[in-house]
Amino acid sequence: MNSKRLDPLLRRAENREDALAKELAKRVQAHQQQEQRLGDLERFRGEYAQPPAAGSAVTPGLLQNRAAFLAKIDDAVSTQKKHIATSEEALAIERTRLLLASRDKLVLEKLAASYRSAEQRLQDQRDQRVLDDLGARQHHVRREETP
Repeated sequence: MNSKRLDPLLRRAENREDALAKELAKRVQAHQQQEQRLGDLERFRGEYAQPPAAGSAVTPGLLQNRAAFLAKIDDAVSTQKKHIATSEEALAIERTRLLLASRDKLVLEKLAASYRSAEQRLQDQRDQRVLDDLGARQHHVRREETP
């Protein structure tokens, strides 16, 4: 097989690997944003959960509203944790895809290198045969010229 015939396959594998690397980078960035949102929600919950300042008027209605709002924040935290879990799964999938694409490209690179090496050996053998034939002819001509 001609090693040049593998070049389109190799380019396609490289393009696929690049596209998957870009997709993984997007997913990593999205995952970091999800984690940042969770951190923000947890910080906000911690700040809001602080007891009211001493001397401030606290009515049962305010306490009830506060408890309801904290429950909503807790729901948001729980939802955000689910989003992060989903994001982690997507990251794992993208990492696996990139790993497989990299491995496929590496196999093609090794195969192409092997073919190039075999082609080079074949060309070297041809060149050596030509040189041997030329040397033999020159030797034969010299033998005939010398009495």
